[in-house]
Amino acid sequence: KLGPLIAKRRTPKIAERYQQIGGGSPIRSWTDKQGLLLTNLLDKISPKTAPHKHYIGFRYAHPLTENTLDEIEREGPMRMVAFSQYPQYSCSTSGSSLNAMYRYYHSKNFLSKVKWSFIDRWPMNLGLVEVFSQLICTELEKFPKDARENVVLLFSAHSSPMKAVNRGDTYSIEVASTVLRVMERLEWKYPYRLVWQSKVGPIPWLGPQTDVAMKAFVSKGYKSFLVIPISFVNEHIETLHELDIEYGQELGKEIGVEHFRRVPTPNDHPIFIKALAELVKNHLEVGEIYSPQLLLRCPLCENPVCHDMRKWLKSLNL
Repeated sequence: KLGPLIAKRRTPKIAERYQQIGGGSPIRSWTDKQGLLLTNLLDKISPKTAPHKHYIGFRYAHPLTENTLDEIEREGPMRMVAFSQYPQYSCSTSGSSLNAMYRYYHSKNFLSKVKWSFIDRWPMNLGLVEVFSQLICTELEKFPKDARENVVLLFSAHSSPMKAVNRGDTYSIEVASTVLRVMERLEWKYPYRLVWQSKVGPIPWLGPQTDVAMKAFVSKGYKSFLVIPISFVNEHIETLHELDIEYGQELGKEIGVEHFRRVPTPNDHPIFIKALAELVKNHLEVGEIYSPQLLLRCPLCENPVCHDMRKWLKSLNL
């Protein structure tokens, strides 16, 4: 009942933000481009499973997961890989999409003729780590030489409610693992912190928040920041508006930041596309249907759909 009221209140503000980044989100076009580049490369490096085709399924924007599943069942491909584009698994992101898949097939009351398998997380993928490391080095070179040694690296990830963390969701651990791998690749040369963005509502969320951390660092004398969107693989409103405009421009000016830069998301970077293709290729060669991690629910999970979804996953292995 509260949903429509909240949406009505937030819509004008959100619409204004989309206007500031060009009138809409580029996430669909980036995801489509990434999928096309991925499948083209996969045709070359995995000819035995070619030809390959990508589908896109979003939870709260078109094309919706359910509509995409309708399309898949109509076209009837031999093999489908449900490949989460969230490198770090969370019940509210990858888990939510898998629950939506389960509900779709449960509501239709039929077993798919398509052979499904799942790539549900890849937080320490070497290609992911390498592309972020290279992008960081490129952006660091753009700081004035006299400021470069004092730049603070802020790895900014979408936050999560503490009730999810306390329930046992692995998201925060997996984000931290990506950060640590990147810092290891950078030989720990630069001061860094993991911070969190996009908090919504009054309940406790993972912190510190990106903007709060910036204010605190400035009060301690740090004036140069390089922000890395470590949980995002393509540009959208949370990078183009929240990080670039709200924090980089508005907040930076307000609190006296001298140098602010933001690392671009991987988008269509060749290293990233190669990483995606090799990840799928290896997945197909191993023949794994799902990872052992995917079958383990959060220890304090009480959502019956999460239980039923995993029961459905196990049935695919029969």
